Amino acid sequence: MSKHCTRWMMVLGLCCGWFAAPLAWSAEPAYWQWAATPPMGWNSYDSFGDSVTEAEVRANAKYLKEHLLPHGWQYVVVDYRWYDPAATSYNLGNRVAAKLEMDRFGRLLPAANRFPSAAGGKGFKALADDLHALGLKFGIHIMRGIPRQAVAAKTPIEGTSFTAADAANTNSVCPWCSDMYGVDAAKAAGQAYYNALYRLYASWGVDFVKVDDLSAPYSDGEIAAIRKALDQCGRPIIFSTSPGDTPVDRGAHISRNANMWRVSGDFWDGWQHLKPQFARLNAWTPWRGPGHWPDADMIPLGKIAQRSDDGRARWTRFTKDEQITLMSLWAIARSPLMFGGNLPENDAFTESLLSNDEVLAVNQHSSGNRQLFHKGEQIAWVADAPGGGRYLALFNAGDETIDRSRAAFKSPLVTRNTPGQAVDIDIDIADAKKLYLVVTIGGDDFTADHADWMEPRLVGPQGEKRLTDLTWTSAVCGWGQVAVNRSVSGGDLIVNGHKVAYGIGTHAASVIEYGLPKGYSRFTARAGLDKGGVSQPTGATVEFLVFTQEPAKNRAGEAVAVSLAELGFHGACRVRDLWKKSALDEVQGTFAPPIPVHGAGLYLLQAK
Repeated sequence: MSKHCTRWMMVLGLCCGWFAAPLAWSAEPAYWQWAATPPMGWNSYDSFGDSVTEAEVRANAKYLKEHLLPHGWQYVVVDYRWYDPAATSYNLGNRVAAKLEMDRFGRLLPAANRFPSAAGGKGFKALADDLHALGLKFGIHIMRGIPRQAVAAKTPIEGTSFTAADAANTNSVCPWCSDMYGVDAAKAAGQAYYNALYRLYASWGVDFVKVDDLSAPYSDGEIAAIRKALDQCGRPIIFSTSPGDTPVDRGAHISRNANMWRVSGDFWDGWQHLKPQFARLNAWTPWRGPGHWPDADMIPLGKIAQRSDDGRARWTRFTKDEQITLMSLWAIARSPLMFGGNLPENDAFTESLLSNDEVLAVNQHSSGNRQLFHKGEQIAWVADAPGGGRYLALFNAGDETIDRSRAAFKSPLVTRNTPGQAVDIDIDIADAKKLYLVVTIGGDDFTADHADWMEPRLVGPQGEKRLTDLTWTSAVCGWGQVAVNRSVSGGDLIVNGHKVAYGIGTHAASVIEYGLPKGYSRFTARAGLDKGGVSQPTGATVEFLVFTQEPAKNRAGEAVAVSLAELGFHGACRVRDLWKKSALDEVQGTFAPPIPVHGAGLYLLQAK
């Protein structure tokens, strides 16, 4: 989008009632040029929480350089609490009163036991220099405010007669991290502290700073103070705010102060997190433009949660269709792309998502990006392609419908009042090649539907085989991660007060698919409510179903139709599928490709 187009959209938005913005705009800020396209890179949080080490950062940087830099990925961002020497997992218990690494001016330093190149007060300079030598850029995460331990020690603020206690607002605290007090931006001491902080970062060679606890609630004063400090630090540093939801009615303020801002809270790998991003990104359309980007958050794909606060190490819970949906939405809405998986462990599919230059071009070089329609569960976004044509993203946000008539076994609703809080299963599976274990939500509007498949066995002429000795083909659930011999919340499998010898822990809605070996004719199990749900104040109601054939009746998806006239075409069009990197048949009148459930298509349409 050109600068002139950006201004025109603002005026048009006023006329159409999109948003409330000032009628007169000053010249575009210089810092918009530092992020003329959405930043692309890697962030440590989704994999390593607050405990990432220098060795892990360097390993991911090496992969980025070798595999993704040619495709535009360039930022390496060290997230959350790099200044805590004792961080080991995910800020367990908030590490209240943790002894943090800090210089004599109250500015936090990298923990040298985790970042050896920072020893002796060198900060991140050596790491930043090495990443720059690779052609990469370096970023860090910080918390809003000033360290509480600096305030208690009344450390001086560099170059001033102020102390940390003069700068602090001790009534302003983060509810989920106890490291900092807020800075009183109305005081000269507050601005002086931020000025000194960002001068330090500039001296290290920082290119990107993600400042947490700024957006929800919205911190006008500290956002403006950080902007002012960045402008005087002597180095172009991209400014990202976190977390969301950033209030849309503050669009004028945030877009004039930050390069990117979060539209949501922490985003993790579940459809319940992904689906709301459609509406959020659409709401921010008037404020999207070169240098100022609504941020849909980090991309939790690949191998994640090594030591994060969202469970044990795992591959993303998103299905392949959902991963394509995520990347298509982030591309067409021009969200910054910050990958969260541990890059050295990427598989071929994950790398294909990150290296498709035709898809990445939509994120980096399209303009006029907007939602075309949202009809029921069908969603379309459109954008202008450089050199002519339209980018079109089509989404099927509907859910698969379980065809209960196909089930080989259907339980009644299982509640805490069900005898034993469980049901017995014994069904014929002779000649079956597949087995599907399904748990559906009971409909009581309660979400803690923890469920266990207890002692599931295959029985036949050659004896018995534990189902847990097999590897499932796929396994998805509504919360957490399907697990063998433990509950979905990570503990023992416990049903009605009794520990289960072996089994599968899951959470509704859930589908687990197995390929069956030959020689077995029956499936037996006991299925019940795990104590993780029953121990909640109310609810925990599910239905258990077993299938020997595909349980979903709309797995193939449905056509999502778009009139070519809506896209500005009045004749035949050439169509290119950007994910498949191939040309489709020419279309005229209507384009209506089939889109799988939770899936997406991304296309380039050009007049013939």
